[in-house]
Amino acid sequence: MRGKIVKGIAGFYYVHAEDLQIYECRARGIFRRENIKPLVGDDVELEVLDQQEKEGNIRKILPRRSRLIRPAVANIDQALVIFAIRKPEPNFNLLDRFLIMMEQQGLPSVICFNKSDIASAQDRADLQSAYETCGYQVFFISVKEEEGLREVRRVLQGKTTTVAGPSGVGKSSLINCLYPQAEMETGAVSEKIDRGRHTTRHSELFALDGESYIMDTPGFSSLQLFDMEKEELKDFYPEFREYEDGCRFRGCVHVSEPGCSVKAALAEGRISKVRYHNYTVLYEELKERKKY
Repeated sequence: MRGKIVKGIAGFYYVHAEDLQIYECRARGIFRRENIKPLVGDDVELEVLDQQEKEGNIRKILPRRSRLIRPAVANIDQALVIFAIRKPEPNFNLLDRFLIMMEQQGLPSVICFNKSDIASAQDRADLQSAYETCGYQVFFISVKEEEGLREVRRVLQGKTTTVAGPSGVGKSSLINCLYPQAEMETGAVSEKIDRGRHTTRHSELFALDGESYIMDTPGFSSLQLFDMEKEELKDFYPEFREYEDGCRFRGCVHVSEPGCSVKAALAEGRISKVRYHNYTVLYEELKERKKY
């Protein structure tokens, strides 16, 4: 039988199988001998040992489409980056860090702004102007009022999606709204391995249907940028690209050089001031880090 690893704790792997049941599995010894570690998100072949107790062994790990480093998970298709429009006020520097982290790992991002029920039309317009022009899909939702969730479900369909964002913005509430069984199902597994109630201390996938999964993870709490040279940072701001050929100097980093087309576009309002400010702050951070 085939399935997908949805959680791994203390040497046990919980596999959501073709029959829509979750099996508690061990990995075969050959994986340890060959230094292969099963990851959450892996598609696997499993052998059922006890149908009633839902126990089995993982026999084979199927080829991975992708692998993330932080957190260590496999076969993720996209990231849903969640921030609140209000309460807490969005930290745009932090948002850009999340987006860059995802791009560094080759993961496309969708931005989801929660708590739209307490935001103004101008708030929405400003955020759309700043981020949709960069090529990101932007959704405005209210988990509390259950508004905008149909569009979110549509973008999740047929994909394995990781959720990222700071605390207090409604990540867990959104997951519970999309998949109400999450707390109940996690509680049942936790009881079996004597782990108390659910908290996000490990990566876990929830099956929205037979082909769509969403992942709750603690793995995006560290927001230092991955190792990169300061000159590489501009490559993670897609809105710069259409103007870069017009810069006077080849390799322009769009900070202090004369004849910079990116800065000209900024002055004309074609590039978001907030995004450009974040870029310069992160550029200086990388510059200072290089000194030590």
